[in-house]
Amino acid sequence: MFEFRLEATAGAARAGELRLPRGTIQTPAFMPVGTHGTVRGLHPDEVDRTGAQIILGNTYHLHLRPGEEVIRQMGGLHRFTTWSKPILTDSGGFQVFSLEGLRTIEEEGVEFASHIDGSLRTITPESAIEIQCALGADIAMAFDHVVPGQASFALAEEGMERTLRWLERCRNRHHDLSDDKQTLWPILQGGTFPDLRLRSLEGTLAQNTWTGVAIGGLSVGEAKETMHGVLDQIVPQIPATLPRYLMGVGFPDDLIEGIARGVDLFDCVAATRNGRHGSAWTHSGKVNVRNATNRTSDAPLDPKCDCETCTRFSLAYLRHLFVVEEMLGLRLVSIHNVRFLVRLGELARNAILDGTFDRWREDWLRHYHHRGEV
Repeated sequence: MFEFRLEATAGAARAGELRLPRGTIQTPAFMPVGTHGTVRGLHPDEVDRTGAQIILGNTYHLHLRPGEEVIRQMGGLHRFTTWSKPILTDSGGFQVFSLEGLRTIEEEGVEFASHIDGSLRTITPESAIEIQCALGADIAMAFDHVVPGQASFALAEEGMERTLRWLERCRNRHHDLSDDKQTLWPILQGGTFPDLRLRSLEGTLAQNTWTGVAIGGLSVGEAKETMHGVLDQIVPQIPATLPRYLMGVGFPDDLIEGIARGVDLFDCVAATRNGRHGSAWTHSGKVNVRNATNRTSDAPLDPKCDCETCTRFSLAYLRHLFVVEEMLGLRLVSIHNVRFLVRLGELARNAILDGTFDRWREDWLRHYHHRGEV
């Protein structure tokens, strides 16, 4: 039920199929983020029409509101949200470790103050799994210790080793609770140090036969070149039979560079976050919808995009919506941004399958970077 089939390669880039209980995902693929059980501002049908094959739910936020027991009583996250395709839930590790000054890390788990009401909460490897089993996601993530991108070797090593110890506890609890509709994926840590990353991979593979593996702790403050270097070192060492998920990475050029290095799955909140501020990705660079130069533009946001926004509305109309603070504007640009990233995965997949990926990648990046924001 949790199978990955590799269909074609182009250098390190891969096209494959990930079979899950609620659907098959054609990779490489971008996964929109539904932090609170919704891709922010969008109706599930709108998300579906972007071509999204899987979305994310956020364990930390759903634990705080409405609580996993509420969602369990409502039939699980799929029924609660009415999203019928696959869902991946993160472990809450990134959110918890982002609460600098509001959390205490111990071997048992992490105690933190809720950002909502200040109440003290604790998440352990076991409770992170319990929450995700209650949510009923197709893919649950192990609880990990995330360190900043500029972390020292000692701090990165501490986080990596704790992640491995916590992984064993996650695996044991998941074995006790899960059914055949959910699988558990581990997360590789180790900061920006390739030797730590390799130790993380070795320790992870020694613990179990996994159905997929995630690369965490990147795009957290380090330079992009550094991230690419880590991927160059670690991805080729991950067994080819496993889908590779690069967590929290989802800007267009980052997707292209990750795919070129053998990554299969991506996620990021930037698509809707940028959309809410009128910032859109297009095939020729970033566009600020609010710019006065767009006041009388009858052109679509991106003439090469097939999304519901670009095939119907003018740039002038989108700008007008932002100027008058009409919520439709942020929704339309969010729809475009999500579709843009989903379609980018589709285009890369097609190029891998037809043997033109290297040329397509070079042409796409050159066109995308040829001008600044307009």
